[in-house]
Amino acid sequence: MAASTGDQDASEKSTRTVDYDGKTYSIVKEGLAEILNLKAAPRGANNADNSLTGPGAAKAKKPKHYGGGVEDAPDQSVFYNPIQQFNRDLSVLAIKTFAEDLVLIRKKRHERRLKNPVVRDAAPGATAFKGKKRKAAEEHGNGRPNPGIAGESDGGAAVPGATDVTGTADASTAASTEESGQAPEKNASQIPNGNAIEHTHSNGASAADAPASNVQAINDLVSLGHSYRPEAVQPNSTPQAQPIRVLDALSATGLRAIRYAKEIPLLTNIVANDLSPSATTSIALNFRHNDLPASKVRAITSDAILHMHTITGKNNGSEKYHVIDLDPYGTAAPFLDAAIQALVDGGLLCVTCTDAGIFASLGFLEKTFSQYGGLPMKGSQSHEAGLRLILHAIATSAAKYGIAIEPLLSLSIDFYARVFVRAKKSPAEVKFLAGKTMMVYSCGEGCGSWTTQYVGQTKPNNDKKGNTVYRYSQALAPSATQLCEHCDYKTHLVGPMWGGPLHNPFFVQKMIDGLEDLDEEVYGTMKRMEGMLMVARDETLLPEPESVESNGVAKEQDGSITDGVSTGENQSKQNEEEAALQSSNDERAAPPPQSQPIASIHPSLHDPTPFFLIPSTLARTLHCVSPSDAALRGALTHLGYQTTRSHTKPGSIRTDAPFDVIWEVMREWVRQRADVKEGVHTKGTAGAGVMRRDRSRLRENLFREDIEKALQIRGRSSDGKEELEGWKEGIEAALYRVSKRTGNDESAIDGKDAAVPKGTKQRLTALQKSKLEVIFDEKLGREKAGLEVGKKLVRYQMNPRKNWGPMTKARDSG
Repeated sequence: MAASTGDQDASEKSTRTVDYDGKTYSIVKEGLAEILNLKAAPRGANNADNSLTGPGAAKAKKPKHYGGGVEDAPDQSVFYNPIQQFNRDLSVLAIKTFAEDLVLIRKKRHERRLKNPVVRDAAPGATAFKGKKRKAAEEHGNGRPNPGIAGESDGGAAVPGATDVTGTADASTAASTEESGQAPEKNASQIPNGNAIEHTHSNGASAADAPASNVQAINDLVSLGHSYRPEAVQPNSTPQAQPIRVLDALSATGLRAIRYAKEIPLLTNIVANDLSPSATTSIALNFRHNDLPASKVRAITSDAILHMHTITGKNNGSEKYHVIDLDPYGTAAPFLDAAIQALVDGGLLCVTCTDAGIFASLGFLEKTFSQYGGLPMKGSQSHEAGLRLILHAIATSAAKYGIAIEPLLSLSIDFYARVFVRAKKSPAEVKFLAGKTMMVYSCGEGCGSWTTQYVGQTKPNNDKKGNTVYRYSQALAPSATQLCEHCDYKTHLVGPMWGGPLHNPFFVQKMIDGLEDLDEEVYGTMKRMEGMLMVARDETLLPEPESVESNGVAKEQDGSITDGVSTGENQSKQNEEEAALQSSNDERAAPPPQSQPIASIHPSLHDPTPFFLIPSTLARTLHCVSPSDAALRGALTHLGYQTTRSHTKPGSIRTDAPFDVIWEVMREWVRQRADVKEGVHTKGTAGAGVMRRDRSRLRENLFREDIEKALQIRGRSSDGKEELEGWKEGIEAALYRVSKRTGNDESAIDGKDAAVPKGTKQRLTALQKSKLEVIFDEKLGREKAGLEVGKKLVRYQMNPRKNWGPMTKARDSG
C-alpha cells in the first residue's frame, strides 16, 4: 500500500492518495474519519481546466451541476457532500450526549439494585404489578416476577459485537441479552477494550446463579422521575459492560458509522447498512482503512426497511437498536414506521429529510400530504412548519404501537431538516398526542397572521385522593373564521402538524456543555453548532431549567395546558389548570444535576408560541419602513410579552403576544415613527385592512364589533324570536350605541373596563387595543435579545461557498 500526500484543502479536493488491491483512491478526511474515493479514469485526456480533449471532445457532457450552479468538485465514485459536515458534527454530539445520558440511567439503576437487590421500592408514578402479573411474580418467590412476563427472551452470551464485516455474521445475535432481563449463560462480557468483566451480585454470587428479574423493566427510572424505560438489562451487569447499538440505515460511504465508532467511545456495536453491494464493499474498505475492529463495526447489504423489521421480530426484540440514524437522499418518510419499531424503549431516532421542496413548499402539496400526513404552510414560517410536519409523521407512526415521542432537537438547516427524537413505550403518553396536534388557519395571501386549532383538548383535574388525572375531549371548532380577522383576506388550512415543543432545552443545554470537550480542528463547524444550539435552547418559551418549580413540572408561560382554542379563556380557569399541573407527581422536567439523567418535558404541554414574526415582513404589509428588531422587541416586552429568536430565519422574533397586539403595535409604529404617504394603502389590500382597525377609527371599530356580535346570535334571543328577528334586534342595539358615542372616550358609555392586563393572551376588544401604551424601547429590546456580551456567535450560517446545495448522487463505479 502506497500513499501520497498534498497540501490542497481537503474540503474541496484531496491530493492524498492510497492504493488498495491495485486501485488508487483519494482520501477525504472529516472529523477523525477518512473515506476513500476511487479516482475515476479519464474519458480521454483530462487537462487542467477539466475540459475533455481527444475524439470524444465534441460530444463531451457539460460539467456536473448541483445546488443551482457548476462546481469544480471532482467526480465522485461515492457520495460525499462537505456542506453536510455540520449535520454529521451535530449528530456526533447529539448521539454522544444521548449515550452519556443512557450510561447515567444505567448507573443509577445499577446502584439501586446494589442497595436493595431483592426489594425494589416503587417511587411515585411507578407502574406496579397488577392482576395476573403480580400474582405470577409472587408465586415465583422473593417478590420477583416470573421470567418471561415482560417480553423476556433467551439471549446468548453478552458479546457487544460481531466479527464479520461482510454482513454474513449477526452482530446483534452476539450482543448482550440486555433487553431480555435474563442472566447470561456465562459470567464474562466483552467491553470495547477487550477486557472481560465478571458480573456478580453485591453478596459475591455469580450472575449465573441468580434468579432472573425484570422488575427494573417495569419500575424503570421512576425514582428519577422518568416515564420511559430505555430497556431491560442484565440485573447484575455494570453500566459500562452493557452495549449501545447503533444502526446507520442508509450508510452510502459509511462516513457516519466511522465517525460514530471513532468519536463516541461509549458505542459498542455499529451496523452500516446499504442496499447497494458496491456501497457495502466501499464501506467495508473504509472500515479497513480506518483500522476499526470487526467486533465494533459491521457492514451489511440489505433493504433498510426489511432489516429493521427483521430486527424488530428477532429474538423477541432483544436485538433492537439504541440509536437509528436515517439520512436518505430525499424524504425519510418510507423508513419511519420500521425505524420506530426497531428502536429499544427510550431509544434515539435521528432523521434527515432533504426534500425541502416538498415539506416546506406549496409546489407539491399533494405529495406533502401523502408523505407527511399534512399540508405545508406558505410564508416565512414554511420551514418550521415543515419540521412540525416531519415530527407529526414520526408521532403518528409511533402512536400506532403505543410509542410516544419527545423531540430533543429539531432544526431546519440549509436545504434540509434534521430531528433527534426519543421514542418511549408509553400508551399513557400517547393519549396526549391529539392535544399536541394542531391545524393552522394561515393568512398566507394577506397579512401573514395565523391562528392555531388543536384537534383535541387535554385538561388536568384532581380525583378524590388529590391525584392529578387528565381528561381528553374534542376541541371547540373553529378557532378562526373564513376571513382573516386582521386584514379580511381569506385564510387557508394548514396541517395537521406537531404542536408540541421542538426541543428539550435540558438536552440542548447538555449538548452545549459537551462542546467544551470537542476539538475545533476536528469539528470544523463547532462555532456554528454553538450558535445554533444556543438559539434552539432559548427558542421554545418554556421555563428555563433553573426557573422550574421544585416539583419539577414544566408549565407553559401562559399558565395553561391546552383547551383546544387559545382565545377566550378567563384567568381563573388558567390558574386552576396551572394548579392542577403543579400538583402532578411527575418530576420529569426538573433541572437535572450533572450526575442525573436528562429530564423530559411534560407530555401534556404544547408549544405556546409556534412560528415567528419577521419585522420587515410586517412592515411590507403596511408599506412602511421596518422597525428594528430591538424596537419591536422593546415594544412587546414593555407590554408584558416574551420574545426570543427562531433558529430557522435570521431577524426573526418569536413571541407569545397575540396578533391583536402585534398589529396594534405595528399600527402605532406607522403613527409614531413611519412616514407613510396618504393613499398608499389601496382599498382591498391587506395593508388597508390592517390600518382600517387603527385606534383613530375607534367608533367605527366598536360598531364593527357590535355588528359581528349581533350576527352571532343565531336565533338564540331571550324571548325565543327567530334568527332573523335576533339579528334585527342586535343590529338595532348596535346602531343605538354608535349614535350615543362621541369622541374616543367610550369606556363609560359601554360600561366596560378598558384596562389591559400585561401579557394577556386573551383576545382584546377595540377599546382595549386603543388603550395599549406602545413604547418602542430599543434599549429594552436589546437587553431581551439574549446577546452575549463580548462574545460573537454564528447563529445563522451564510452560504459556505458559491452554488452549494444537496449535490447529485454518486455514479456507480460498477
